Amino acid sequence: MKILANDGISEQGIQLLENSGFEVITIKVAQEQVANYINKNNIAVLLVRSATKVKKELIDSCPSLKLIGRGGVGMDNIDVDYARQKGIHVINTPNASSESVAELVFAHLFSGIRYLTDSNRNMPLEGDTRFAELKRDYASGVELKGKTLGIVGFGRVGTAVAKMAIALGMKVLVNDKKDKTKDVTLDFFDGQKVTFTLSTTSLDEVLRQSDFITIHVPHQDDYLIGENEFDKMKDGVGIINTSRGGVLDEVALIANLDSGKVNFAGLDVFEDEPNPAIQVLMHPQISLTPHIGASTHQAQERISIELAEQIISILK
Repeated sequence: MKILANDGISEQGIQLLENSGFEVITIKVAQEQVANYINKNNIAVLLVRSATKVKKELIDSCPSLKLIGRGGVGMDNIDVDYARQKGIHVINTPNASSESVAELVFAHLFSGIRYLTDSNRNMPLEGDTRFAELKRDYASGVELKGKTLGIVGFGRVGTAVAKMAIALGMKVLVNDKKDKTKDVTLDFFDGQKVTFTLSTTSLDEVLRQSDFITIHVPHQDDYLIGENEFDKMKDGVGIINTSRGGVLDEVALIANLDSGKVNFAGLDVFEDEPNPAIQVLMHPQISLTPHIGASTHQAQERISIELAEQIISILK
């Protein structure tokens, strides 16, 4: 049985699948050629990440497909319900990348509070001639300890972010579509564990009380954070989006950065991905990454292993 891992898969996953009798193909096929390749090579399993789209037209034109796998959490690039109606298994890996995404959130937070984005642009150009001035410009950073982090979306990634924030001494406010109370346990290197109980609160409360806000929600039909929501935030807030493009109004973000309402932003996802707006890319107060939240070696290994184990369980 043939598997096309069109957006890649780690060696550990390949080994597990091959040991179970699958043939794994890792060639990258252009989106417009995916259906032809599947049909020509009698592909039974299509594995994707966010790059390859698996919509109704592709599903209809590929009768050999038995399973579609998404290496990651969100599945908005797959017509999931339609595929399942056609008898095709659809799987993802919701547990594998939470830690990696959460760490990227804090990479953006640290970059924002210590002006690292702008400093790393200017030091190579002016560090040898304006060192004292740049030192003065970037000397007003703040610490995360004691500040309030608002987490919008209290799923696996939101929970991982909450753990890291608590470990740094931050106060945590969480919002979710569902009211929930969750025990969050921090595991330390020496085997000790400390459990905190967190309860969700309203989005308005998170917006009004947080020094920094980070978004962890699935694809939305409309902006979750737009002009009205920015108006409710503290002056000087920092905001991070590593979830999905389109949940944050980038035009409103730029306006609020320029006005000083928002001090900085960190973006790993974009409204017009993979062609982000030039105003976003060039803004000195935005820390930027190209949708790499889950792109660590450890996360990719976990994703591949989790996909392989599910495929083996379902098809063998």
